[in-house]
Amino acid sequence: MLDSRHVDTRYAKSGELSIAYQEFGTGELKLVLIPGWASNVENIWTVPEFEAFADRLAQFARVILLDRRGTGLSDPVPNPPTLEERMDDVRAVIDAAGWQRAVIWGISEGGPMAMMFAATYPDRVHALVLYGTFARFSRAADYPHGFPPEFTERWLSALDGSWGTGELSRSFAPSLAGDPQEMLLLARLERMAMSPGTARKQFRILTQLDVRHVLPAIRVPTLILHRTGDKPVRVANGRYLAEHISGAKLVELPGADHMAWVGDVGALLGEVRQFLTGERVAPEVDRILTTILFCDIVNSTQRATEIGDHEWKRLLLRFYDLADNKLKHFRGRKLDTAGDGLFAAFDGPARAVRCGSSLIESARDLRVQLRVGVHTGECEVLGDKYSGIAVHLGARVAAAANPGQLLVTSTVKDLVVGSGIQFEDVGPRSLKGVSETWHLFSVTSV
Repeated sequence: MLDSRHVDTRYAKSGELSIAYQEFGTGELKLVLIPGWASNVENIWTVPEFEAFADRLAQFARVILLDRRGTGLSDPVPNPPTLEERMDDVRAVIDAAGWQRAVIWGISEGGPMAMMFAATYPDRVHALVLYGTFARFSRAADYPHGFPPEFTERWLSALDGSWGTGELSRSFAPSLAGDPQEMLLLARLERMAMSPGTARKQFRILTQLDVRHVLPAIRVPTLILHRTGDKPVRVANGRYLAEHISGAKLVELPGADHMAWVGDVGALLGEVRQFLTGERVAPEVDRILTTILFCDIVNSTQRATEIGDHEWKRLLLRFYDLADNKLKHFRGRKLDTAGDGLFAAFDGPARAVRCGSSLIESARDLRVQLRVGVHTGECEVLGDKYSGIAVHLGARVAAAANPGQLLVTSTVKDLVVGSGIQFEDVGPRSLKGVSETWHLFSVTSV
């Protein structure tokens, strides 16, 4: 039997922040367990159901359990973290543990980030497990499975009074709702995870999440588990994921509990164990989700004529030195500098947008203007070369920008929710060589 008293809490550095995590289990598989929006890696062990769940999981896996930034024992942050920042935290704990690859298991609100991580870093993901999660939380005309606006607003307005009382846990774990002692433990877990104000901010961001564009880029073996009676996240959300993630296996389980460690845990973990311990070939990393940035100097031919070839070459060298420094700061990868511009790749859309904005500002010191375009999509990778429709689309978005403007696709806008980046809607655009119309947004503030 796993003894939680012997499970130590450690800290991994993610940038300037400390991320709390625990490592336990004796199994051969390495697995990162990403909880929902409320967690505390020490207090969660007071819930008997979780301890029993962890004990079974530890029999076939070596497990990392973490608190994302701003929750539990991790460093507090003023604003809810973006998907990109949460990916950084997962990468930080994997690195701290000395792991190269792991199974990524996203539970509930932890699912969207797990999906984005698997698509962005397939070389670090052995397999993806998703439980009780979704690609989009809120209802839309083309996504009827989410919650309507009136529901989310009603829930948000009630959070201040209900958070920390256990009331929310009654809907998340209905099989325990009649046990006053269990409700006290779950209420305490809520309070130890975050304050009511933080919970309200987290939930507001949750309602804006949309990772549907990420799903086709997931190429790792994927298991989707969903209980058919789950009311907080209805099973239609799981079915949508299975339809849009290539080769994914969907297992619908009986029961109404949204918490993974409550209810028929034996059946749930049995499916996970069978899926993960079979013979599987590691996927070839030839297609990954990445964010593409293109920029080019406006009226470069005219400027070169005005100042002469020699001075123009000197200006270009200064621009590329500047660009190299910006890419290093924002963790971008320079792919090409053909012509009078730049082609770069990023593992996070917010970093790409901030890099593009910084490039525009800094280029003014050189008395040049830039057009910048950013798009997130699936790229084909051959050695150091990136290709595919995402690359083509990124170039066309840049070409559509006005001098000094940074344009992004709707995909990028959806993925940077909570980053503080502000946009102006410039409407749908027909892009040269692209069959479908794309909705574009101009970045107004980073």
